[in-house]
Amino acid sequence: MNVLFMGTPDFARESLKSIYEAGHNILGVVTNLDKPKGRGMKLQPSEVKEYALEKGLKIYQPEKVKNNKEFREEIEKLKPDVICVVAYGKILPKKILEIPKYGCINVHGSLLPKYRGAAPIQWAVLNGDKVTGITTMYMDAGMDTGDMILKEEVEIGEDETTGELWDRLAKIGGELLVKTLQQVGKGTAPREKQGDDFSIAPMLSKEMAKIEWDNQTAQEIKNLVRGLNPIMGAYTYLNGKKIKFWKVAIATKDEIIVNNIDVLKNGTILIANPKDGLFIKTVEGVLKVLEIQGENARRMSIQDFLRGNMIKEYDVFES
Repeated sequence: MNVLFMGTPDFARESLKSIYEAGHNILGVVTNLDKPKGRGMKLQPSEVKEYALEKGLKIYQPEKVKNNKEFREEIEKLKPDVICVVAYGKILPKKILEIPKYGCINVHGSLLPKYRGAAPIQWAVLNGDKVTGITTMYMDAGMDTGDMILKEEVEIGEDETTGELWDRLAKIGGELLVKTLQQVGKGTAPREKQGDDFSIAPMLSKEMAKIEWDNQTAQEIKNLVRGLNPIMGAYTYLNGKKIKFWKVAIATKDEIIVNNIDVLKNGTILIANPKDGLFIKTVEGVLKVLEIQGENARRMSIQDFLRGNMIKEYDVFES
């Protein structure tokens, strides 16, 4: 099948790789503009562009797609059978959606209609969901509102982070896209409307990364830490210094027993030493910190951190 591919991050690269290796004719690859990264702020290509360069594929990097007559005419000249869109980062106007013979197909990181929007994988972890998956769908003018084609459900591990789930779903998404294109080409692809029972997965904000000791349970904080790893990390303050948590667990009753714990303020440090670790009281349950990052420091195990940083028992993290 003659395919025009649109995508940007590593999640999309897996889909491009899958359809390329499946033997589809990639007419071109559309991706976002190179962005400055690192200390030197040098322009770096997207993951999708890197793969396209590696395979010698034609690359397009329009600054915008809406009201871009020149770009639309370029796509029309290519005459794609289908346009595959995976985490491209721009909304396609109706005039582009109508160009390909079989329409535009999107790979979405949730079991639609749950988690329409920009951050479906992250919110599944943040909300403590037990299952999620991939949905392929026909695109329309709405935000992830098109008719669904295929789905694949996966379980989310109890300690799985957004980064780990992202990598798993990226590969599954590529495989499901290949199956979808096979069925679309044969005319056997199902088409299911989403209905009105949906939820939204908006962009993440820096504000949501702050741990609220007065309001969040140990489980909720654990989900926050997992959901923001490796994106930005969940953070808190101790004695005016910012500290990020990268990996935590919920302490078992065998690990810690504290008398009169109910009279202690939420965020109180119950244990803090290199041998036993770091344990903190929450609204419900005790949080056990496993991986941490001090202000202006690197990520490290809690044991290494406590060897070099004095944290006192019964100090309280700021809420």
